[in-house]
Amino acid sequence: MVTSTSITTQATSAPVINRPNTVAVGTIVWLGSEVMFFAGLFAIYFTLRSQSPDMWEFEAARLNFPFSLTNTIILVLSSVTCQFGVFAAERLQPYATGWKPTQWGMVEWFFLTYAMGAVFVAGQVWEYATLVSEGIALDSNSYGSAFYITTGFHGLHVTGGLIAFLLVIGRVFSVKHFGHREATSAIVVSYYWHFVDVVWIGLFFIIYVLK
Repeated sequence: MVTSTSITTQATSAPVINRPNTVAVGTIVWLGSEVMFFAGLFAIYFTLRSQSPDMWEFEAARLNFPFSLTNTIILVLSSVTCQFGVFAAERLQPYATGWKPTQWGMVEWFFLTYAMGAVFVAGQVWEYATLVSEGIALDSNSYGSAFYITTGFHGLHVTGGLIAFLLVIGRVFSVKHFGHREATSAIVVSYYWHFVDVVWIGLFFIIYVLK
């Protein structure tokens, strides 16, 4: 005879299947396609470089390495602040509980990340203006085309990330309760931002270091 207690025990001991979050999986798959896109840009850059090594050496020497290094450090550090925002989102803390950074919530960390990303974009625009004034333009030669296409597409991706941060922050202010959905949105945006940072590290290395 099977008692009600044994039936309850069997029901509670049944395995629970935890399915992966569809938004996170979709984002990872989409980032995989972005990897292929930037791989194509890298291939274009190296192909043009191999055809005009002397031009590359001359033009690359005109780049402002210290400025670009500083701009790169700012972008890399923004990944750190972004991750702190993710940690806050995972503990379901949207806002700060005090003025200390250790007490900040997701919103404060993401605002700081947004500011650092905006500084990077502004620095890239300033660099473009400087190079154009020195004669390095998109249509000046193959080096100019490769430089502006690779860094320009990356800049557009950074701008897209900044818009995503604003949307996530705005969503926090629009809901009464910060829950799993809002935390998932923050985590997904962090995936994209970390990806953008890693791509820029590669671009910085081949453009500014491997002269």
